[in-house]
Amino acid sequence: MGEGVEDIKKAGKAAAALPSEDEMYELADLFKMFGDSTRVKILSCLQIRNMYVGEIADTLNMTISAVSHQLRVLRGAKLVKGTKEGKEVRYSLDDDHVTKIMEYGLTHVNEDK
Repeated sequence: MGEGVEDIKKAGKAAAALPSEDEMYELADLFKMFGDSTRVKILSCLQIRNMYVGEIADTLNMTISAVSHQLRVLRGAKLVKGTKEGKEVRYSLDDDHVTKIMEYGLTHVNEDK
């Protein structure tokens, strides 16, 4: 019977160490952003260098409208940021965390290849 009580204590400690419900939902929402290949392509472009919407559209053979829509979504998720330069906005990854997420994801995908 002592073993069952220990298991319950361990489970309680594990549950206490979990992120909050809100944090788990936010994390799930973050990973949803990477569930769209178009957004991943845009993030990949911005890993190489900061770009204007038109440059991204040309690189990916997409319309400016489609790229702009995805950039709005990515901005809302704090994955990219824009800096106004004259009449245009130059986009970049929001911070180094985005780069790390992309790098770790690619490393995982390419394991055992």
